[in-house]
Amino acid sequence: MIILTLNCGSSSAKYQVYDWNAKDILAVGIVEKVTMPGSFINHRVKGREELTLQQDCPTHTDAVGLIIKILTSKDQGVISDMSMIKAVGHRVVHGGMKFTKSVIVDDAVMATLDEVKELGPLHNPANIMGIEAAKKVLPDVPHCAVMDTAWHQTMPPESYLYAIPGEWFEKYQARRYGFHGTSFLYTAKRAAVLLGQDPAKTNVIICHLGNGSSVNAVKNGCSFDTSMGLTPLEGLVMGTRSGDIDPALPFYIMRKTGMNATEIESALNKKSGLLGLTGKFTDRRDIQAAAVSGDAQALLAQHIEAYRVKKYIGAYQAALGRVDALVLTAGVGEFAWFIREKILDGLEGIGMVFDPVKNKVSCTRNTETIISKPESKIPIYIIPTDEELVMTEDAFALMQGTYDIHTNFTYSFQSKDYVNKGRAEGLEHELVKNPELAKIIARPLN
Repeated sequence: MIILTLNCGSSSAKYQVYDWNAKDILAVGIVEKVTMPGSFINHRVKGREELTLQQDCPTHTDAVGLIIKILTSKDQGVISDMSMIKAVGHRVVHGGMKFTKSVIVDDAVMATLDEVKELGPLHNPANIMGIEAAKKVLPDVPHCAVMDTAWHQTMPPESYLYAIPGEWFEKYQARRYGFHGTSFLYTAKRAAVLLGQDPAKTNVIICHLGNGSSVNAVKNGCSFDTSMGLTPLEGLVMGTRSGDIDPALPFYIMRKTGMNATEIESALNKKSGLLGLTGKFTDRRDIQAAAVSGDAQALLAQHIEAYRVKKYIGAYQAALGRVDALVLTAGVGEFAWFIREKILDGLEGIGMVFDPVKNKVSCTRNTETIISKPESKIPIYIIPTDEELVMTEDAFALMQGTYDIHTNFTYSFQSKDYVNKGRAEGLEHELVKNPELAKIIARPLN
C-alpha cells in the first residue's frame, strides 16, 4: 500500500512516496519553480543516482502530473501505476480555529480552508492549489489535510490571546496560532520515548530551527505556548523574517518612507531576519564562513539569532515550571553546531549543561543524540524531525477510520523499538566515517 505526501509552496511541490507494508520510503523529491519559467524536478530513489529533469510546470496541476509521471515511469519510477496510491497527505500551514486534528478533505473542508486563507496569505493559497491539483490527478483516493496549526489548539487562552480589542478576535479570529505542528508532534512524542515517560506527563521545550524557526513549550504532552503567532512572522529571528519587533515599527517606517502595508509585510517576511542583519546571507553555513573570516555583521547576526532562542528557552522554562528535556530539531537545529553552541552557552544556571565536544560531533539526520553533560539536570537532545511520517500515518489512519486527536492516538514512532529503515542504513555508513557519533546516540531510558 502506497501513501503519497505533498507539501506545496507558492513555487514548489515537495513529495514523498511511502510503502506502508514495508514501512519504508521509496522516493522523495521536489518540483522547483512551479508557475515560473525553467521549472524542474529533483527525484531521489534509494540506491539510484539522483534525477534532475527540466519540464515547464505553469500550474500546480502540471507539477503534480509531473510527479506522477516520474513515479510511474519505467526507468525512474517506483510504482507500476497510480492505482497503487491509496491515500495522499497534504501539508496545510494554517487551519485557523476550525481544526484540532488532521481531516479528510471534502467540499466543506475546502470551503473552510478558503475562508481562513487570509490568515496564512503566504502559504495557504499554495497549499489549497496543491490539494486541488492532486485531486484532479488522483480523484478516487482520500486526500487528507494535515494542519501545522492543529497541534497548537490545546494552548490555553493566556497563551493564545493578544491584548487587543476584543472584537478583533471575535470578528477576525486574530490570535496566536503557532506553526511547525507536525514537527513538534513528532519530536515531543520521540522525546517522551527517550525519557521513558508517559507522553501525557512529559514537559519539554522544543526548538525547531530552520529557515523558518519557532519554539514550543509542551506541557503534559500538549502544546502550551509557542513563539509564532497569527502568522509565522512572530518570534525568533529567521532566514528572511524579522521575528519579534515593536508593533509600532512598521507605522514609523511607513511614515518615513511612504511604503504601504503590502510593501511592509513583504519586507518583514522576505527582506529581514538574517538577510536584513547581514545584507546578503540567509544560509547559516554562509554566515558561519563569513563570521570565521571576520565579518562583523555575520558574527552579530549569529549572536542575535542565538540570543532570541535563548530568551524563549528561559521564558518557557518559567512557564512550564518543570522541564524534562530540551530538544533541538530541523535543519539548523540538527546540523548547525555553531548556532547550537551560542544558544546553549550560559544555560547552566537553569540546569542545562551542554558538552561542546558532543555538540560538534552531532551533525546528523540519521539518529537521535544527547549532547548534554552527565551533570546536566535537564538532558539536551537533538531529535531529527520527520514531518512526512506524521503526515503519512495520519493519512493512513484517516483512510482506515482509526485516526483521532493525538492524545487518543498512538503513532508507530512512539514505540521504543521504532526504527526508521532509511535512517538506520544511513547511520551505518555515517558511523564508518564518524565513529565518535556512536558515543552520543540517545537511547530510551527505560
